[in-house]
Amino acid sequence: MTSPAITHISSRDNAFVKDLKRLAQDNTAYRKQGQVWLEGDHLCRAALARGLNPSTAVFSESFWSEAQSSYAQAATKIIVISDAIFADISGLESPAHMGFLLELHASTRLMPDVATVILDRVQDAGNVGSILRSAAAFGFKQVLALKGTAALWSPKVLRAGMGAHFGLQLIEAVELDALKVLSVPLVVTSSHQGQFLHQQTLPQPCAWVLGHEGQGVSEALMARATRSVRIAQPGGEESLNVAAAAAICLHASAAQAAI
Repeated sequence: MTSPAITHISSRDNAFVKDLKRLAQDNTAYRKQGQVWLEGDHLCRAALARGLNPSTAVFSESFWSEAQSSYAQAATKIIVISDAIFADISGLESPAHMGFLLELHASTRLMPDVATVILDRVQDAGNVGSILRSAAAFGFKQVLALKGTAALWSPKVLRAGMGAHFGLQLIEAVELDALKVLSVPLVVTSSHQGQFLHQQTLPQPCAWVLGHEGQGVSEALMARATRSVRIAQPGGEESLNVAAAAAICLHASAAQAAI
């Protein structure tokens, strides 16, 4: 096996360093650069476990001696940078000292007949990442993000997703009319209308629609839905966080599919 090329960088003015900093700190830089930055051991190992090969592995100088034994063949190119530069690049309060650059080949072709999650202007990155984790955990294969939804490959969503991205078909900036190709029924969630989830026999497979944190699912999507459900809340709260609601609904689908 050919040993990867190793480059040491010590200047903050280096073009690679500037590009990496944008990927680490700008939510939408990946769209222009066609790459995503995976910072930290957990995300990197999750990508490798899915058979994904990074184009470049980046290490801080202090971590490089330790990294050689576990990541020596992970990428065809290795960059070693000073700890100070890595800390400046990192979007984390405690820099992780290593990361991967992954080429992003975004898909635009919707799969019409698979279990799907539709995000309708869900704006909080933590919520979006948590929903992706639930989708992956409960066997949903595809996530469609309508315009107005938080950037799916942004650093914060990646961290919240904890590796779920790598097991899902993710499509961004989806127009409402594009959903016409779906052959699976749409099921929407609502705080105040629809039948109680625990009393329903859910269609298998289906597409769960999860809406904006404040406004909920748009009227246009509500009109397209086959079914509207709500989650029983005997404690009397007005509504659930969208990520919590998603976990409950997607688990309900998975549990019924397993029967």
